[in-house]
Amino acid sequence: MKSNPAILVVDDEKDHADVLVEALHRQGSAVGAYSVEDALRQIDRRRFDIVIADLNLRSDKTGLDILDAAREKHRDTVVILITAYATIETCKQALRRGAYDYLVKPIDVDQLRLMVTRALASRKGSEPESDFVFPGVRSRSPAMKRIFHVLRRVAPTTLSVLIEGESGTGKELTARAIHDNSPRHDKPFRPINCAGLTESLLESELFGHVKGAFTGAATDRKGLFEVADKGTLFLDEIGDMPLSMQAKLLRVLEDGLVFPVGSTKPIVVDVRVISATNHDLAKLVEEKKFRQDLYFRIRGVSITLPPLRHRLEDIPELFGYFLNQTTTALGRDIHRITEAAMNILINFGWPGNIRQFRYTVQTMVVMCDSDTLDVQDIPPEITRIKQLSGQVQADVVAAPVASTDALFGKTLEEVEREHIANTLRLTHNNRAEAAKILQIGERTLYRKIKEYNL
Repeated sequence: MKSNPAILVVDDEKDHADVLVEALHRQGSAVGAYSVEDALRQIDRRRFDIVIADLNLRSDKTGLDILDAAREKHRDTVVILITAYATIETCKQALRRGAYDYLVKPIDVDQLRLMVTRALASRKGSEPESDFVFPGVRSRSPAMKRIFHVLRRVAPTTLSVLIEGESGTGKELTARAIHDNSPRHDKPFRPINCAGLTESLLESELFGHVKGAFTGAATDRKGLFEVADKGTLFLDEIGDMPLSMQAKLLRVLEDGLVFPVGSTKPIVVDVRVISATNHDLAKLVEEKKFRQDLYFRIRGVSITLPPLRHRLEDIPELFGYFLNQTTTALGRDIHRITEAAMNILINFGWPGNIRQFRYTVQTMVVMCDSDTLDVQDIPPEITRIKQLSGQVQADVVAAPVASTDALFGKTLEEVEREHIANTLRLTHNNRAEAAKILQIGERTLYRKIKEYNL
């Protein structure tokens, strides 16, 4: 990272651009561009560390075009978009295309400076070799940093990838990041959830069908393999795919040929497949519930995403990211959280992982009546568990203890099973909280739950 980062501010309202340039002069060499054409010329001539662009410009192009141009020129350029109004869809679109973050006018200069500081810090902390862009995700977790390292290596290749992890850990986001950082980034990315679909419907969705193939097939329809040609197909929850369908999928992956339902004419496809599951596929293979040959075919590179409870150091950063996303989408002026509220978020077990955490932040913003989030804004199901922590400790201690006579004749395993079951009941099955009270590791608790069939 250069000691004097180059910053470009793009806004066709010259006065507004000049104010931002002046506000950022201490953080780097900031210059302004007052039209799309001027901005594109400067991006083409000079490498910028940060580009701050108005989304809505008086032109046939928008800030998204500037975002694309900046990332195409230098993939590690950080782009922050600003606008007078925003929708959730434009936020999602900007973040998918690689924007670092999003601000709504009128701009809080202090907030912008803080965002720029964080953006510069994230670039300093990245590996020198890295041009891997994972929109909105920054991590202090050693486990996640190792995963980013693997993703950088695998993204430019054509290898199939298997992403494993609990529900809500960000498997689709990871798949999108691999696609966005691959040579196929300008081609389609098509996701499909394999769970809950009948075999016939899944086959039609993946391979397509011809007119008259079955009742209701009034026209020819392309399948996702054909739609995603030259791009990426994301097979979510592949562990739930029926065995007979697994055989058909394997044939396509091996031959690169798709036969639409009702057709004998093959279609040649070139698709990179990324799969995901919250099951232990190796165990399913042992149990004959998943084909071993397909398992090895989709497992070119395997990535296991850690649950949020194993990367609690990332919660403040994730909170800031989701807070900015939500306040931007809802037009709320909320920028702070009390220490007490943050401590509750950090110490919660998050069984729903990042998905649950994101929804929690969104709920907090909706419920907040001031410019600062506090404990009362946290959903009750989370504060209740946190408040139970001390009470449950007391309840476990105060719970009726079996007499020696009652224990006589019981094995140690039976006594242990009862104690674990009682603790789980008192914590409303919050395993992270139960493990803390029992003073054992979560993995040990999970193993015992499975062992005792709790």
